[in-house]
Amino acid sequence: YVDVRLHAQLSAVIADREFTRRMVRTVLTVAAVVLIVATLYAAREALMLIYVSALIAMGFSPLVRVIERRKGKTKRRVPRALAILVIYLAIIGVVVLLGVIVVPPLIDQASTLWGKLPQEFKKLQAVLIKNKLLTHSISLQEAVQNAPAGTGGNAVGTVLFAVWTVGGGIFGIITILILSFYLLIEAESLFKYFVGFLNEAHRAHVTTASREVVSKVSAWLRAQMLLAGVMGTFAAIGLGIMGEPFFYVVALIAAIGETVPIVGPIIGGTAAVAVAFTSSPKLALEVGIYFLVLHQLEANILVPKIMERRVGVSPVTVMVALLIGGALWGIVGAILAIPTAAILSVIVEEMSTGADNHIVSAD
Repeated sequence: YVDVRLHAQLSAVIADREFTRRMVRTVLTVAAVVLIVATLYAAREALMLIYVSALIAMGFSPLVRVIERRKGKTKRRVPRALAILVIYLAIIGVVVLLGVIVVPPLIDQASTLWGKLPQEFKKLQAVLIKNKLLTHSISLQEAVQNAPAGTGGNAVGTVLFAVWTVGGGIFGIITILILSFYLLIEAESLFKYFVGFLNEAHRAHVTTASREVVSKVSAWLRAQMLLAGVMGTFAAIGLGIMGEPFFYVVALIAAIGETVPIVGPIIGGTAAVAVAFTSSPKLALEVGIYFLVLHQLEANILVPKIMERRVGVSPVTVMVALLIGGALWGIVGAILAIPTAAILSVIVEEMSTGADNHIVSAD
């Protein structure tokens, strides 16, 4: 009886110690998870820069491999760094060329618009007075002077905030370009280092998934360029037929804006209407209706179909990803929504394939 009682007491002590050990382990695990989540949240801006850089590196990776292939009789391979530098120089050249083409006409058009602003302001007042929405006419200077109190200080603050935002944006772009360059150079070594931590059974799945991810992200980048080209072409044709001043510049703005979901098309349409308004309000109305129809077709038909064929993401997934990405991260989230959805689809597919193979092997 005494031995049984001692054994029961000893078992109770061991159970208490095991419970205490599990409790401490659980608390430490939860604390570690909370700490990691808090750290990731605090570093979310830096993580976003890293993620964008990784997407750009994956998007240009197939093109880099094409450039660095062995050419000629000597079969010498182009250095990877030189291949990446060629792509960067080509992009910079295109940006500079677009700046040379776009900036002078825009300055000229802005000067014309500024000169016509008082006259157009008087026309607008005449329409408002005729419809009894305004009692008497006022000058543009009086309208500025009668602005709500505090507007001047707010304007100064807005300008300073805009300058700060642009500075941060330029710094972010430079960081992304540099980080993407190094990711492209060290992609193979980084992947081998990461795969080295995995079991032999999982390495094949990870390798296959990584290739599929790179292929889909590259396809997404090409699809974006295709969408920009299509929208720029249709904008140029329609605006040219309607007699839009500097229609080629406006079409180029629309093409560039197509790379930014939701906001980009709005900016392109607003620029087209503003330029058309310098000629006549009737032309501005026609251009506004044309861009409204064009962007409805683009958002509901063109984007889902092109992304489905090029990237392999269904139209429903495209629209849901755009909505969720825009709600979470705004413009940046909308831009990164489709490639992120493509990456997640590859991961889910590989996980399901691995689970099926595991079930088959177990049977």
